[in-house]
Amino acid sequence: MVTRFPPPLADKQEQEEGDRLAPRFDSDGLVTAITVDAADNAVLMLAHMNAEALARTIDTGIAHYWSRSRRSLWKKGETSGNLQHIEEISVDCDQDAILLRVRVAGHDASCHTGRRSCFFRSLTRGEDGSLRLVTGQDQRFEPKAVYER
Repeated sequence: MVTRFPPPLADKQEQEEGDRLAPRFDSDGLVTAITVDAADNAVLMLAHMNAEALARTIDTGIAHYWSRSRRSLWKKGETSGNLQHIEEISVDCDQDAILLRVRVAGHDASCHTGRRSCFFRSLTRGEDGSLRLVTGQDQRFEPKAVYER
């Protein structure tokens, strides 16, 4: 079965509160996808999905995304082994953002830098007033060993 999506619903209340999935893809054909860990709700990554990525995610139970830089579909974890297994898919009120709750296989890492989360740096202000990013996560795998085979 291949999932297909209807256009956004004409009735605003039905779009925002009804029970029919009708994603509102932007002018580039994308919706924002936020991915969190199903066990602890840690934010793992933010990416985008086109209709095919969303359909494959629904149909396979494995997260798929659209790479804006490569202009291609990608199955998250296909190269690294860190597949994102879907536990739950939610949509926001106007259906232009997707929330994925996942279990991550492999190294339990979702970032291409080898870290669990793409949000591994926090903003801090130095005594001189300068802004700096502080790394708060260790790498779970060595990216060069995984991606440069």
